[in-house]
Amino acid sequence: MKQVVIYTICMGALLSSCNIYKKYNRPDVDVEGLYRDPVSVNDTLVSDTTNMGNLPWEEVFTDPQLQKLIRQGLEQNSDLQTAILKVKEAEAGLMSSRLAYLPSLGLSPQGTVSSFDKGAATQIYSLPVVSSWELDLFGKLTNAKRGAKATLLQSEAYKQAVQTQVISTIANTYYTLLMLDKQLAITEETAVLWQKSVETMKAMKEAGMVNEAAIAQSEANSYMIAASIPDLKKSIREAENSLSLLLKQAPQRIERGKLEDQSLPTLLNVGIPVQLLSNRPDVKSAEMALASTFYNTNQARSAFYPQISISGTLGWTNSSGSYITNPGKMIASAVGSLTQPIFNRGALTARLRVAKAQQEEALISFEQAILNAGSEVSNALVQYQTAQDKIEQREKQIFSLEKSVEYTQELLTLGTSTYLEVLTAQQSLLSAQLSGISDEFQRIQAVVNLYHALGGGRTE
Repeated sequence: MKQVVIYTICMGALLSSCNIYKKYNRPDVDVEGLYRDPVSVNDTLVSDTTNMGNLPWEEVFTDPQLQKLIRQGLEQNSDLQTAILKVKEAEAGLMSSRLAYLPSLGLSPQGTVSSFDKGAATQIYSLPVVSSWELDLFGKLTNAKRGAKATLLQSEAYKQAVQTQVISTIANTYYTLLMLDKQLAITEETAVLWQKSVETMKAMKEAGMVNEAAIAQSEANSYMIAASIPDLKKSIREAENSLSLLLKQAPQRIERGKLEDQSLPTLLNVGIPVQLLSNRPDVKSAEMALASTFYNTNQARSAFYPQISISGTLGWTNSSGSYITNPGKMIASAVGSLTQPIFNRGALTARLRVAKAQQEEALISFEQAILNAGSEVSNALVQYQTAQDKIEQREKQIFSLEKSVEYTQELLTLGTSTYLEVLTAQQSLLSAQLSGISDEFQRIQAVVNLYHALGGGRTE
């Protein structure tokens, strides 16, 4: 009769605990409308399944020098190396949770020597092997293993997120250097031209065509351009130092190409929004964090149910109760135990509430990660479109300003224009040229940002 009662109680507990065996399933998330059309105020971008984020980074960044730097960064970057170690830690945690299914074995030899009233010494020894095995009837070990697996996947996704970040940061810093190089070259060329303009002004003064004020003004502008050169060189040095840190090397000069020689994809396919769930490593990491909290909640539930374990001993001993035999004899024992929480139910309930709250927090973070990913894609698209529009207009502006400088200089030599008109035209041209370089950099940066936003640069 007692066996029937115990069996009934165990079956009831087992059936009521079915929920703790459930596997994590992705919650319903609405990804419709994550991408916005950059040329429309209200329309949502309609995309096909082609996604540039699936391209290998070597096909996106074709500059040989940049490829060399990215490979070096993937091998040496400190953040990436740390992320790889975290993956190894998670792998060890998963292995530990899997080994929890196996019985534990321990060798615990014991020996005593005793003597009563100066009598002959009595030696007692035992050489037992002790084993203990917990039966996973209520999912404690199963959920621990599944949680460890989710933690491993989260660590792997984090490593991928760091890798994509390293690739995009190296690329952006590299292109920043190319932009600064070109701005420096144009500024130095302009400084030489303006110095020649000063000499021309002096010759024209000798001919009585301009006065001393014109010379002073042209010299001041020449000095202004020369003074901007050290700032550009400083920015170049700082960018090289930043890139060196990314590569985990001492600050040094970075070998690089030229801005005008760069070739990046011009067809920006972003795919469908749902691809972000599998492509974006940070989104995947957030989801695995949610899965981990799901299994933590299941573990908190399983703590309400009995813990059943079996332990046994097998070995040699010369002690058999009050008798001592020599040599020793085989000893074997087995014990089954069931532990049911009673007086700590309040603590278990509190733990379950904490686990549920953490699961809700993780769900919010997962949903927010998806929204952030969509926003980054949209921002990169509008950045590219804006830069493209600016480049088209800037080219026309520069062409007109070049004509303006040419005409005002000719008119000055003819005496029908003032030196102020020449200086204004020259200043406007330099400003437009520097802005044009910045526009081209923004277009390149938009491609890099979009590739990163789509989860590019990951490895399978």
